[in-house]
Amino acid sequence: MADTCHLFLLGLAILSSLLAGTSGVDDAHVFISSGENVSLPCNNALHDCTSTTWNYNRFSHSAAVELINLGIKMNDTERHERLSLGSDCSLNINNISTEDYGSYICQQWTGENGPKQRPDAHVYLHVLHVSQTEISAGLSVTLSCQLYSYAGVSCDDWIQSERIELFWVNQAGVKLTRSDSRYQISSSSGHCIITQNITLLNEDHNREWRCEVSHRDQVKTSVTYTVKSSVIVIIVEFAVFAAPTVILLQIICARRAGRKDSQHPEEIEINTILE
Repeated sequence: MADTCHLFLLGLAILSSLLAGTSGVDDAHVFISSGENVSLPCNNALHDCTSTTWNYNRFSHSAAVELINLGIKMNDTERHERLSLGSDCSLNINNISTEDYGSYICQQWTGENGPKQRPDAHVYLHVLHVSQTEISAGLSVTLSCQLYSYAGVSCDDWIQSERIELFWVNQAGVKLTRSDSRYQISSSSGHCIITQNITLLNEDHNREWRCEVSHRDQVKTSVTYTVKSSVIVIIVEFAVFAAPTVILLQIICARRAGRKDSQHPEEIEINTILE
C-alpha cells in the first residue's frame, strides 16, 4: 500500500512538472511604424515549420483569418504578397500599413487533422502612424499620432495592463506637455491618439517633432514629422505681399465712399433751386 501511494505521488509530481513546462506562452507585443517591415516571433516553434500555422484577428468578435497553414502561405489573403515565413517560423510582413494591426496567433499542429502540439503563442502588433492637417494661413499645423492596436482592448486598458504610453517630443528629445502654450495637446482615452496643434515660428524651418510610444518605460518606435521651410516661406511671402494690396483696396474703397457722400448735398441743393 505504501509503495502504491509513493508511486501515485511520484506520478503527480511528474505530471505537474510536465504541465508547468507546457502551460501557456507569454504574449509578445511588437511595435512598428507604418511603412516599415516587421518580423513577428513564434515563441512556441518546433525544430521545423511544417507544423506552424499563423492566424490573424483584428477584433475580438470577428473570425480569425488563416495566413499560414502548416508552413504554407495561403493564397487567398489580401496581404499574400507582403507575407513570408522565416526560418525560425516567424511571420514576416513587409510595408506595414495601419490595416495590419491586431492579434496574431502562432500554432503548432500535428498534420492536417492532428492535435495541437503546443499552446498558442499570441503576438499583438501595434502600428504607429502620424497624420497632419494643412498648414493654415495663421502658421499653425495640427499633428495627430495614433497607435493602432488590437480592437478588443481600449487604450485605457493597454495603459493600465501593459503600461503603454504615447507622447510627443521636440527636436531635443524633450517631452512636450500641456503647460507649453505653443503646443495644444489633447488625447483620446478610447483610442490611443495624441494630437498637438503647433503655432509655427520662423525658427521652425526644418524643425522636427517626434511621436514616440513606450512599453513598460522603454521606447519601442517613433514617427518623425518635419516642417518644410518652403511651406512657411510661401505663406509668409504671401502674407507680406497681400498686406499692401489689402491696405490699398481699403484706401480706394474709402475714397470712393467719400466721393459719393460729398455728392449728395449738391444734388439736394440743385433740386431745390429747380423747384
